[in-house]
Amino acid sequence: MRWYKSRWGLKRRIFIAPGIMVFLIIFFFSLAGIFLFRQFENNLKPTILSVAEIKAHSIAVEAMNQALYEQVLIDTEYEELIAIHKDAAQRVTLMQANTVKISRVLTKAALEIKKVLNSLETDSFQIPVGQALDSPLLAHWGPQLKVKLTPLGTVHVNFLDDFQQAGINQTRHLLYLQIKTTIQIIIPLATETIDIYNQVPIAETIIVGEVPDTYLGLDAGLFTD
Repeated sequence: MRWYKSRWGLKRRIFIAPGIMVFLIIFFFSLAGIFLFRQFENNLKPTILSVAEIKAHSIAVEAMNQALYEQVLIDTEYEELIAIHKDAAQRVTLMQANTVKISRVLTKAALEIKKVLNSLETDSFQIPVGQALDSPLLAHWGPQLKVKLTPLGTVHVNFLDDFQQAGINQTRHLLYLQIKTTIQIIIPLATETIDIYNQVPIAETIIVGEVPDTYLGLDAGLFTD
C-alpha cells in the first residue's frame, strides 16, 4: 500500500499486490544479472579460450608423442630407414632412403594418431575461471569450466630430415616426423578451432666426412594423409 498527496491536498491510496512487487524485484535483479554476466563473458571469454587452447595443444601433443613412441617408433632404427654406402676408404658415397619402410612408418603413425585423438573426444578437462584473471593468487578460484576436444579433418604426417653441423668434419643427420592436424575446443557458450603442429624425432646418426651429393629417395618428400 502506498500513500501520496495530490495537488488538491487529497490523499489517495495505491495498492500494489505482493505478487507484482516480488515479480518486479526478480525482474530487476534478473536484468542486472544478465548484464553483469554478459560483461563478464565478453571480458573473459577470449582469455579463457586462450588458456584452453594452450592446455588442449599440450594434451594433444603429449598424447600423440606417447602413441608414436610406444606403438610406432619403439623398434625403428636409422639403418632401417636410410642405407649409407661407402667406398673402400670408408668414405660415404651414397645415401639411399628405404621408401617402403618409411611409407609403413607414415601409415602406422597416421593411424595411431587418429586413434589417440579420437579417444580424446570422450575425455575432457576443466579450467577454473580464475586462470583467466592472470593472477597466481586467483588461479584456482571460481567455477570449473568443462573443455571438450573434437578432432576435425585428417591427420597429415610428413617424413623429413635435416643435416646439422656436429663438429669438425662431422654432420648429424636427423630424421623426424612432421605432424599437422586440427581440433575443435568446446567450452560453454564458445568454440574455437586450432591447428596442432608437432615434430617427433625418429632417429639420427653422425656422418664423418663429407656428405655425399647423391641422396636417393627423399628428393620429392614422403607424406601421408
